[in-house]
Amino acid sequence: MEWKLDDSRSLWPQLKELLMRAIVAGEYPKGGPFPTVRDLAQEAGVNRNTMQRAMAELEAEGLLVTNRTTGRTVTTDQQRIDAMKEKLAEQNIATYLQEMKALGYTAREAITLIHEKGEEHE
Repeated sequence: MEWKLDDSRSLWPQLKELLMRAIVAGEYPKGGPFPTVRDLAQEAGVNRNTMQRAMAELEAEGLLVTNRTTGRTVTTDQQRIDAMKEKLAEQNIATYLQEMKALGYTAREAITLIHEKGEEHE
């Protein structure tokens, strides 16, 4: 995983978002083991407490499950994963539309542009 972290905001929400994206994208398979706090903190170059907070938030949202004997695993609840995927998509769309509005595009024009450019990349 590529850890693109921004100094302009707190680290743990960024870590949470990156891990969430990796989960919904299937980088960590549903029901599969999840790396330890120590391993992820070392990989990301952050304090373990910071990574622990991000992972605790993912657990609170139901994307991670903790078992005493097996450690953390990714949820097997596909509906929860799908709901989170949709939430992330909606956030991306809102950000895109805001940025396009700042460039002078209407929402309709911005959507048309996506459609046109999407066909070029298929």
